[in-house]
Amino acid sequence: MIDYDSETALVVVDVQNDFADPEGGLSVADGAAVVPVINQHIAAANEAGGHVVYTADWHPGSTPHFAKDGGIWPVHCVAHTWGSEFHPDLVVDGPVVRKGSNGEDGYSGFTMRDPQTEETTPTELAAMLREWGVTKLIVTGLATDYCVKATALDGLSEGFSVHLIRDAVRSVDLEEGDGDRALTEVESAGGKLV
Repeated sequence: MIDYDSETALVVVDVQNDFADPEGGLSVADGAAVVPVINQHIAAANEAGGHVVYTADWHPGSTPHFAKDGGIWPVHCVAHTWGSEFHPDLVVDGPVVRKGSNGEDGYSGFTMRDPQTEETTPTELAAMLREWGVTKLIVTGLATDYCVKATALDGLSEGFSVHLIRDAVRSVDLEEGDGDRALTEVESAGGKLV
């Protein structure tokens, strides 16, 4: 288990019904299996005085992010729908950073990207972590090859030490091996795989 303290934040990435439930709009194979592992980490972080923060896709009904509007993804995590809610077994005990609410690609918990102009805008995550005095991130959630990878890489570029918990992530794997390649990319950038 990771050693948590007041300078450590557990980042729970997008453990929402549309990803974690087999009936979800963009279901990740075995996605719900991360929930009990993440819950153990939430308990450990809270017990040790660490921090827990959640990210969530929070899309409008139409966005260039979706295939029906010119993007690559099926409709998922539309704000205020069942799909955008956290998995019912996930312990939610901390602030939530919502991303993609204006039609942006919301892969990273730290930034959103306009799919047409490519312009990126920061979320409140980095400022929140710095306000708490956090230096180390523990990254978990869905999906390894997209939002988890993007959040971990942005965390590293923001100057945080990043640890990614292998048994608390799952991959979309649009192409076979995408998840493994994502883990390698995070490790090559300086992240630690635990």
